[in-house]
Amino acid sequence: MARYVFITGGVVSSLGKGIASAALGALLQARGYRVRLRKLDPYLNVDPGTMSPTQHGEVFVTDDGAETDLDLGHYERFTGRSATKTDNITTGRIYKNIIDKERRGDYLGATVQVIPHVTNEIKNFVIEGNEDYDFVLCEIGGTVGDIEAMPFMEAIRQLGNDLPRGNAVYLHLTLMPYIPAAGELKTKPTQHSVKELQALGIHPDILLVRADREIPEAERKKLSLFCNVRPSAVIQALDVSSIYDVPLAYHKEGLDDEVLAAFGIDPAPVPRLEPWEEVSERIKTPEGDVTIAIVGKYTGLKDAYKSLIEALYHGGIANRVKVNLEWIESEVFEKEDPAPWLEKVHGILVPGGFGERGAEGKINAARFAREHKVPYFGICYGMQMAVLDAARNLAGITDAVSSEFDTKHGTNVVGIMTEWLKGNQLEKRSADGDLGGTMRLGAYPHPLKKGSLISDIYGSTEVSERHRHRYEVNIAYREKLEEAGLVFSGISPDGLLPETIEYPRDVHPWFIGVQYHPELKSRPLEPHPLFASFIEAAKTQSRLV
Repeated sequence: MARYVFITGGVVSSLGKGIASAALGALLQARGYRVRLRKLDPYLNVDPGTMSPTQHGEVFVTDDGAETDLDLGHYERFTGRSATKTDNITTGRIYKNIIDKERRGDYLGATVQVIPHVTNEIKNFVIEGNEDYDFVLCEIGGTVGDIEAMPFMEAIRQLGNDLPRGNAVYLHLTLMPYIPAAGELKTKPTQHSVKELQALGIHPDILLVRADREIPEAERKKLSLFCNVRPSAVIQALDVSSIYDVPLAYHKEGLDDEVLAAFGIDPAPVPRLEPWEEVSERIKTPEGDVTIAIVGKYTGLKDAYKSLIEALYHGGIANRVKVNLEWIESEVFEKEDPAPWLEKVHGILVPGGFGERGAEGKINAARFAREHKVPYFGICYGMQMAVLDAARNLAGITDAVSSEFDTKHGTNVVGIMTEWLKGNQLEKRSADGDLGGTMRLGAYPHPLKKGSLISDIYGSTEVSERHRHRYEVNIAYREKLEEAGLVFSGISPDGLLPETIEYPRDVHPWFIGVQYHPELKSRPLEPHPLFASFIEAAKTQSRLV
């Protein structure tokens, strides 16, 4: 039967519960255990799909088409296990399920209440489908004391009694701040956070304490005494130079040993950490560096591009180079010449996005990369803008636009999808329908043109990648664009949806656009081939600049 680790956070938000959960999962996997990670999000949105990236950060998409919290990206990158729609749930989904059941009469006339109906729904989500796993790590979003998280806290409290004795462990992540005026690390915020957790009936077994310097033994003993945990279960979590050092750092501090001890597993299997040591060594001792310009529209919040950033770093790991990122707001290129911004970079990446703002700037970035032979990687929206550049400046369709930002005054070379095949099922959407969950979502297979640059990079003519988009390049313009030199190297199996574009190698050293999001499948131990190749091309470019 699976054992459960419930991970809560206290004192302040943004302490890194997602990274801590993912790193613990990686450590347990390194010992040979089968691990699953799940995330409980307290907000009322059904999923983060309709939330602005500037508010919530990246929307992570799973193979089965779920729009989820960005922490699931951390889970996948650290464990290598692909998440599913059953690994993330929100208060919105919980209440939607309950209201649907109530309307159908499933509760047989009972008064529907938070306890037991909401908490039962949460518990069912946590424990279902775990027969094949040794450990299930369950992260509760937010901070102890948040009113919206109360049903989740009550549910995991109940699970401590519902599960067989010894099958649930509670790990609490807190902060120990340093007060410069006093010259001391302070334990009081953690004490108060644990006290609030205990008032809810949850008694943490392990404290994972974030600090910017070594925690003295005296302070650890104080936390042990006042928070009612074993001295060995007070684990310091110090800042590290790379998130991929976290598993090694936590192992050194004894986190995984303490978790296994809390379950009574002794002796524990010896972990195999050599892959993480190799990643750490490559990050710390690069053999050079490259600079990549990211021309986007959410550059003020880097979490909006979390998987993208990590995938670029993975490409650096694969090539033993440090990747420096130059963030450029795409609107700048609507008013200024891109040359002063881009002439010194070694690669240009235009990521996904939505809406009209900054679109022309992205088109100008793609044009600069094409004309100046700078490696270019266009992802989703970035591919579409590269197609508009080719349409306007090579194919003679001077008024080429996307119906996403202009439906009246131009030729819609990019338009909204109204239907597409998902397996054998025809999916249909309308322009005035709901926004939530109505995009082309999840993994779709498609063939690649034999001999194309992208098929050579993959080493295959058949791939499957994750999508998240509502608009698509109009296949009707394929012939005219290919006559102008743009190659459609990947098309959906039904022949209707362009998936990848590129320029031939004798025209441009590395210019690829993809309609999907390859960054979602990149991992430090398995860098995505497109990112590894893009950084390799940038490495070559660095010798020319």
